Amino acid sequence: MSIWWSLHLRREAASVPLARRLLIGTMETAGVDPDISYDLSVALSEACANAVEHGGTSTSESSGAYRVTAYLDGEKCRIEVADSGPGFPVLRSRAALRPAPDDAENGRGLCLIHELADHVHVDNRPGRGGAVVSFDKMLKWTKDAPLMAV
Repeated sequence: MSIWWSLHLRREAASVPLARRLLIGTMETAGVDPDISYDLSVALSEACANAVEHGGTSTSESSGAYRVTAYLDGEKCRIEVADSGPGFPVLRSRAALRPAPDDAENGRGLCLIHELADHVHVDNRPGRGGAVVSFDKMLKWTKDAPLMAV
């Protein structure tokens, strides 16, 4: 069985816990292992926080919004967060990601997503501007999960 949903959210701090709660509720209902749900919800929160903080420009028609899409399909969950901001100045590979200094107030989000997810892809949206952060993780299921992949 597959589940997918997509949200169009305002670039406001209040949208981050909304997306996180929807993801956790979806996974709990489906019977995904709570540890996997937690990891993905933290990664989603980081990606949404980045979109809220960096995901728009004053000249962009949709600068006040970003999109979150989640797919639970078989044994994998894929999450995508897309914004309409300036995108990433230089696309960074995992090897190029460096932890933020201990005294920094931000800058840990993408590193954390890489640690919590199995595969992470960071890209700029061609022709439309904005960044896309997508990540996936193999799912584990609780015993007698109602939507467990067969």
